[in-house]
Amino acid sequence: MAKRLSLFLSAVLAFSALTACSSGNSSGTKTGDGDKGQSSNEKIDLVFWSLFSGGDGDFMQQMIDSFNKANPNIQVKNVKLEWAEYYTKLMTGVASGNGPDIGVSHSSKLPELIKQGVVTELDPVAKTENLDWSSFNQNILNSTIMNGKHYAVPIDTHPFIFFYNKKMLKQAGLLDGSGKPIMEQSAQGFVDFAVKLKSSLQNNQQMAFAFPSKGDDPFRLWWALYHQLGGKDVIADDLKTPSIDMEKAVKAANYIKDLYHKQQVIPLNLEDFTKVFQAGNAGFFMSGVWNTGTMEQTKDLEFGAMPIPKFFDKQATWGDSHTLILPTQKKADPKKQKAALAFMNYIADNGQVWAKAGHIPSKTKVIEDPEFKKLPYRSDYVSVANTVAFAKQSAYNWPIKTVIIRNLDTIWNNSVPTEEAFKKMMEEVKTVIK
Repeated sequence: MAKRLSLFLSAVLAFSALTACSSGNSSGTKTGDGDKGQSSNEKIDLVFWSLFSGGDGDFMQQMIDSFNKANPNIQVKNVKLEWAEYYTKLMTGVASGNGPDIGVSHSSKLPELIKQGVVTELDPVAKTENLDWSSFNQNILNSTIMNGKHYAVPIDTHPFIFFYNKKMLKQAGLLDGSGKPIMEQSAQGFVDFAVKLKSSLQNNQQMAFAFPSKGDDPFRLWWALYHQLGGKDVIADDLKTPSIDMEKAVKAANYIKDLYHKQQVIPLNLEDFTKVFQAGNAGFFMSGVWNTGTMEQTKDLEFGAMPIPKFFDKQATWGDSHTLILPTQKKADPKKQKAALAFMNYIADNGQVWAKAGHIPSKTKVIEDPEFKKLPYRSDYVSVANTVAFAKQSAYNWPIKTVIIRNLDTIWNNSVPTEEAFKKMMEEVKTVIK
């Protein structure tokens, strides 16, 4: 494993400052409710490397503090790493034997970490702790399983959804009595909705659809529409071959391209599109659920949140999942692993706290919890957890996404014909997964 990761060692020379935070070979341990098989005189100290910041970081720390209070014999120390450096440092830390006891992985990144030998399979310790995998939303859970083995405890899904300005929609006659958009669930229905909204705009600062013309969010919309059309993933089941339904890929992309250039309901080269909506100058936008917290804290903004429309044959959207993992150790400590799993399960069980950041909890019982139900907006889009089209379990998901975004951007700016862009994209994907 260390050999596979050796190329990362030279990349992070400053890593030694973090190794002091690692639990290393610490002995004296405490137990808690999550580690029934240990003596009450033992103390277990666990180091958790996380990538959460802002509101996410605050809510995660709140849950950690609650766990530590409820389990005085298991104490979890949260070490917050910079998002941009997190995965490199995780890989380097594991390779050098200085990794944490608990880590975070996006489910889309998990296959790469598994291939690199960074992540430990959970099934052996999960069996001793009787972890009930059936308590999780199975669509979310499936994104963490490889070759029939569980490698992570998912704590959420954070999908691509639809946010709308109630005041602007009402002025356009596009809001019903229950505060929901009046929109036919079809490709043409969405166009009609957006065009009517555009015609109702009262000044040149306002826009119908606040959306960027490059980067992640147009990719997420394309991914959603492509899967609504029944498109295959961009990599085959053998995980070695590019695979795309060209006709459906082109149809989904051309539909979005027309929103920019034909119907012109999306302005080109828009910066800070979420801020435009936040300022009350856009009828709607689409992005991740993590925007919910920001919008609900915005004074005088009357908005709603819901699944993206059903443009084509079936409901589907883009999404990912935050998961908790057991990083590989040079010498595994079964007591620490059991305590870590108890912590992971506790975080998933308390998803009503995590949902305050906008995320959809991974455990089905949490969405029935009164504390979750009293949160505004979340129940309006919680069903999306069942329709997220997760990426295939490929170690190349992230580099493939980079290739897709780069080529899609040439479609949105109208510099490359759609079919040509996809052919070029598939040739580049072949190089990535060689």
